[in-house]
Amino acid sequence: MNQVLLYCRPGFEKECAGEVQDKANTMELYGFPRVKNNSGYVIFEFYTPGDADTFIQKQSFAELIFARQMLAVTPLLTDLPSEDRISPILEAVANFPRCGDLRVETPDTNEAKELLKFCRKFTVPLRQAMRGKGVLYNKDNPKKPVLHLCFIAPGCCYVGYSYSHNNSDFFMGIPRLKFPSDAPSRSTLKLEEAFHVFIPREEWDERLASGMWGVDLGACPGGWTYQLVKRSMFVHAVDNGQMAQSLMDTGQVKYHAVDGFKFEPPRKNVTWIVCDMIEKPARVAHLMGDWLIKAWAKEAIFNLKLPMKGRYDEVLQDIENLKVYLIQNGVKFKLQAKHLYHDREEITVHIQRLDTRSAY
Repeated sequence: MNQVLLYCRPGFEKECAGEVQDKANTMELYGFPRVKNNSGYVIFEFYTPGDADTFIQKQSFAELIFARQMLAVTPLLTDLPSEDRISPILEAVANFPRCGDLRVETPDTNEAKELLKFCRKFTVPLRQAMRGKGVLYNKDNPKKPVLHLCFIAPGCCYVGYSYSHNNSDFFMGIPRLKFPSDAPSRSTLKLEEAFHVFIPREEWDERLASGMWGVDLGACPGGWTYQLVKRSMFVHAVDNGQMAQSLMDTGQVKYHAVDGFKFEPPRKNVTWIVCDMIEKPARVAHLMGDWLIKAWAKEAIFNLKLPMKGRYDEVLQDIENLKVYLIQNGVKFKLQAKHLYHDREEITVHIQRLDTRSAY
């Protein structure tokens, strides 16, 4: 097996391919990407058999920005007979590790998603057949590899697997979130998804706790503030625009009609700084660095808007500059960045301070 399949947002295949090429080269695992514009996925083909498995084990999925999921796959299966699709698939998985879960998916395109109804129906008989052949454990096991089928067209699919310790937990790599009817804007889903992706669920009670203080820069009309308020936090909402009255009525929001680049919290008791301002990404990244260096906040989630061209290069440069800035100022930190499902021409970055210098 020498191919890796990576899901991504349609239109960002080039960025996903460039990133995986860089990571593979760094690991001295050589190959080349196969890219089809707006397909919602990238195939990376290694020259040496076995390198695909090595890559999906050793390359940290959390460090990939543009990939939603990462799995080693067989060559594309085509023209699966409608009377017996399962037998060719069973042949393809003969040398797979025994898996603890099955996901029958599609790329995130309108054309491919028309197959999802079929995928749901096909999952049941396929799971039974896989368990009968010993390819799947008789009961779901979240600690074992995940078996994936990715249908790109009727009768055409990639068959592969991912490692549960190094993949996305979500079907198709997409958290399924429902827009809250009382939220002031759909941007609220960006921050909610970021919490799901960046903060382990078992740490929510500690790191997203009731009574914490947060700051939302560029808050209007309050989509991101809403996520903090509904977790019973108090929020400094900073924007020259108007906030949703429903948020102000909670008594948990203090409004500041101030430029986000000039605001300083009145008390140094802030845990979270969040920011979704439409600004040059380098400027926003530097601002977030200032907040963490000054210990004005302990964790940050912010968006970096991407240019029309050179998106991957811009991302690499801005993140590298931010890392250098923090290191030079003695800040120990954990940084993650993802092109989330609810992002468009932007990526979302999370930074957690790891040193003992308190932000309180």
